[in-house]
Amino acid sequence: MKSCTQCGKCCTKYSDGGLAASQSEIELWDIFRPDIYQYVRNGDIWIDPATGNPLKRCPWLRAAPANQTGKTIFTCDIYDDRPDDCKHYPVTIEQMINDDCEMLEEKDLKTPKQAQKTLDKLMFDSRPPFE
Repeated sequence: MKSCTQCGKCCTKYSDGGLAASQSEIELWDIFRPDIYQYVRNGDIWIDPATGNPLKRCPWLRAAPANQTGKTIFTCDIYDDRPDDCKHYPVTIEQMINDDCEMLEEKDLKTPKQAQKTLDKLMFDSRPPFE
């Protein structure tokens, strides 16, 4: 399994309504990160503060100049304060396959159980292991 390539597929796929934040995350944003909290409405995240409509893309996702391979890379403006849904991704190899994750290598596809163990080790600090 490769390191994250910052392709942004996970962010672009899930940021238009596929993400949630816990009540405790929302409460912390309300107190400490009003810039994030302004995009919360009725417990839903990434809502346009001006219109009240859901955004099509996470407001914190930024496209950076192309890297040495010529591919655009993506960064997160609230990386340290992002929702747990973001911190916990990816959870399963199947999810990565469905999302066309660029971290996967051919060997991961051939041995998905071993790849899952590798993923769990990589994500140890970000989320509980998948069971």
